Amino acid sequence: MTEIKHATDDTFESLVIHNDKPVVVDFWAAWCGPCKMVAPEMEKLAAKYEGVVDVVKVDVDANPRLSEAFGIMSIPTIAFFKPGEQPAGVTGFRRLEDLEQTFGLAALSALSAVES
Repeated sequence: MTEIKHATDDTFESLVIHNDKPVVVDFWAAWCGPCKMVAPEMEKLAAKYEGVVDVVKVDVDANPRLSEAFGIMSIPTIAFFKPGEQPAGVTGFRRLEDLEQTFGLAALSALSAVES
């Protein structure tokens, strides 16, 4: 099973901002029903794009500085951090296919295969 890392206010920069790979970040909370629905989709994404895209979860209740820094007003919020670019994000439940299309993940996977 692919590991999904859990970032904190203290580890976010090293896990996400300074990562040399694109990162999908799931901003969530334990009490959030739609967040629980997104969790399996994040697991599928992590498995499908292992080695190409990292998946990181951020508990917004335990890490309020990150929520404030990124203006997280609604959860789940799923953000895509690509090295050297501004993050893009979507709010609410999304299936794997929606996330792939929104963030252009299939193209990243194809590019990675060509570079290998």
